[in-house]
Amino acid sequence: MPTTPESTAPEPNPREPAASSAPAAPARGAYDAVIVGGGHNALVAAAYLARAGRSVLLLERLDRVGGAAVSTRPFAGMDARLSRYSYLVSLLPGKIVNDLGLVFAVRHRSVSSYTPAVRDGRPTGLLVGGGTARTRASFARLTGSDREFEAWQHFYGMTGRLAERVFPTLTEPLPTRAQLRARIDDEAAWQALFEQPLGVTIEGTFSDDLVRGIVLTDGLIGTFADAHDPGLAQNRCFLYHVIGGGTGDWNVPVGGMGALTTALAGAARAAGAEIRTGHEVTRLETDGTHAEVTYRHADGTGTVAARHVLVGASPEELAALLGDGPPADGRAEGCQLKVNMLLRRLPRLRDPEADPREAFAGTFHIAEGYGQLAEAHRQAAAGELPGAPPSEIYCHSLTDPSILGPELAESGHHTLTLFGLHTPARLFEGDPARDGAGSGGARGGDGTGGSVRDRLLRATLAQLDAHLAEPLADCLATDAEGRPCIESRTPLDLDRELRLPRGHIFHRDLSFPYATETTGRWGVETRHANVLLCGAGAVRGGGVSGIPGHNAAMAALGR
Repeated sequence: MPTTPESTAPEPNPREPAASSAPAAPARGAYDAVIVGGGHNALVAAAYLARAGRSVLLLERLDRVGGAAVSTRPFAGMDARLSRYSYLVSLLPGKIVNDLGLVFAVRHRSVSSYTPAVRDGRPTGLLVGGGTARTRASFARLTGSDREFEAWQHFYGMTGRLAERVFPTLTEPLPTRAQLRARIDDEAAWQALFEQPLGVTIEGTFSDDLVRGIVLTDGLIGTFADAHDPGLAQNRCFLYHVIGGGTGDWNVPVGGMGALTTALAGAARAAGAEIRTGHEVTRLETDGTHAEVTYRHADGTGTVAARHVLVGASPEELAALLGDGPPADGRAEGCQLKVNMLLRRLPRLRDPEADPREAFAGTFHIAEGYGQLAEAHRQAAAGELPGAPPSEIYCHSLTDPSILGPELAESGHHTLTLFGLHTPARLFEGDPARDGAGSGGARGGDGTGGSVRDRLLRATLAQLDAHLAEPLADCLATDAEGRPCIESRTPLDLDRELRLPRGHIFHRDLSFPYATETTGRWGVETRHANVLLCGAGAVRGGGVSGIPGHNAAMAALGR
């Protein structure tokens, strides 16, 4: 997809979200709103409600706010600030940034994507970016004609027009299905994305297996589905990946993802919201008008009253707090491997025409051909690790060098973030070595021994190494204790660390952005009139957007 020039918004203070030094107990016994959780959506809700004059208490289990949107220095003695969990921004509306007066910027990537390949025994690849003429030439080099490029232009022209019409609706009351269809006003686009499985659309539009796979990947981020899944989970995921900002661009947060949550926490506090970290909510009781929230902290337990309770936790967590059974749509399940790395240098590629500084500047696709994705899904659905695990890599330091200390930046160090697909939580649940987040694992081993995590990591990096002119392990930096700078997170790690249900990064499968018989006016409502979802599990949730937080605040304010 095309890219746009760099944002001219002011760059943020790159400090990480700090742990609160607040007193052990909230300042009051009752509030207009109590917010459960301190992720970015909850902070958005807190800021909006406090700015509207409401008394607000936010309770966060961990010793810091930010949830999955944080920056950390994970490697001992290395001044590299990585977006440890979530890592790119597309869905955050400028309206929220402007309404809350956030000092926060994103930077556009110079290249959309690069995908290495081997054709007729020759290393080659597909570069999308660098201008229309260059992208056309890259398609022709890979496929031998202009056909796939013309199909690409037509397809993403369609999604671009759809994005312009759909994205503004995300911070408005939910439209009906018919209203959204009329607003899109493109029957071909509606059929392609809302009615028929994404695989049908892709196969009817593109011929090349690699090009088909690149398109499909946007439907599989954090979503375990086949291209032809009749439930259309892949369509819903794809939709949210192509409408962000009305353009579909995915941008790098300047200063790392923690810059956003630092700004949000500052805006909420400045407006009068009270933020208490190290306070875990354990129970929620309500009669629909008044609520009581019970919490525990290092010095004991407490209870506060509230007119409204906004829950940034998952629907499963909310059900547990209320003493209800699990949600009717069943247990959520995450399906991704997240790997963070720090390199001494970018690796050279086998493709003689590929410059690593360009190839890694956008999304670097690995083992994501259309057939490869189908086979990986089939194997994982059968309870097996994919033989060729699909993944994609992002080098944020090429776009935002500020996340590296001066010495690392000057010596050519770079960060790499790898996001693996089709690795559902079920694959790790029977692993006796499942506890504890992994680090290292880039050297040695034949891929058959060790924990499921280690075997998956080795297999994933082997797929990357197949396209490199030198092993990735030779490029890894080592930390102050001599260990390779690499860490991995499975769905079960995300469940343990962040309470994401079985590691589901969207809390549950994404929903189409229109009203149904079970949604309320804003898509945040629950069966209790004064309890609202303000996290990713709301309708129009998922991703780093702040949209559920905005919408829950609007619902609480009666707008």
